[in-house]
Amino acid sequence: GQFSKHEKKIRQILKECDYYSCECQRDVCIAKNYGLKGKVLPVLPNSGGFNFKKIKRYYRKNKPSKRRLILLKGYQGLFGRAFVGLRALERCADLLKGYKVIIFATYKDSDVSFAAKIFTNRTGIPTESLSWISHAEILKLQNKARIYIGLSISDAISTSLLESMVMGSFPIQSNTSCADEWIENNKTGMIVPAEDPEIITDAIRKALTDDVLVDRAADLNWQFAQDYLDEEILKKKTIDFYLEASGKKKK
Repeated sequence: GQFSKHEKKIRQILKECDYYSCECQRDVCIAKNYGLKGKVLPVLPNSGGFNFKKIKRYYRKNKPSKRRLILLKGYQGLFGRAFVGLRALERCADLLKGYKVIIFATYKDSDVSFAAKIFTNRTGIPTESLSWISHAEILKLQNKARIYIGLSISDAISTSLLESMVMGSFPIQSNTSCADEWIENNKTGMIVPAEDPEIITDAIRKALTDDVLVDRAADLNWQFAQDYLDEEILKKKTIDFYLEASGKKKK
């Protein structure tokens, strides 16, 4: 909407909408500012939630303060800012001895993976770049990580944020998502500018040194996730709004 050609198209589409569905309450306000007159459906995560019965099979109740893994989302380009995350981690190298950094959602021969190798050469902190892995595998990694870092100049909830909340890693998420609708800054996570390595560095250092913070955040996020991210609860709500949009919902 910040580009004139896009704004025109957005306004045309929203003018025609009888119903509007999104995953951030923030976007409801934005859509109305762009001319939405249709009915707003319940705000729900696009990912559809989590199967907690399955998750409990491999959920390890190890405290995040005992974990020695850092996860960084590897998106770098028009929206992703993985390079900023690596720069911030480099500034925390004195606290990362004994840790490993895994960069996921990137390619082994990408610019990000090369930057990771340079990071390792400079700091001695081992890194690993992962491209495609299964959802179960990413959940297991989140359950082994002390910190998850996701930086982007544009995002919605960020499914990786929700995964970190469910599996106990402490989320550090850019303020361009609607993370503030899911975590409480400085309590259950950190919300940071996507392109400010100094502020991100401070957030990482806090999460690395405050064991009470990360352990308490994991407990609070686990309970919150079960209340709001159970796929059975979200499934019913999703079916309801499809029935409503199709005119088949009983009144």
